[in-house]
Amino acid sequence: MQIKILGSGCRKCQTLAANAEAALAQAGRTGEVSKVTDFAQIAAYGVMSTPALVIDEKVVTSGKVLSADEIAALMNG
Repeated sequence: MQIKILGSGCRKCQTLAANAEAALAQAGRTGEVSKVTDFAQIAAYGVMSTPALVIDEKVVTSGKVLSADEIAALMNG
């Protein structure tokens, strides 16, 4: 599973990344959490509000920080 955090690297982006890593561990899944800070790449996803969460190349949320539980639910759904 590949998870990307799209954003400038601000505190909200960092929190979302930490929650994504916790969600992977909580769900017992293996995967990689990476950060995308290049605005051209972020725009290519069609994201206008950051932070955004991308799971397996699908934008699942933008503009909010999800909890580890919320992210785990999205990974399973």
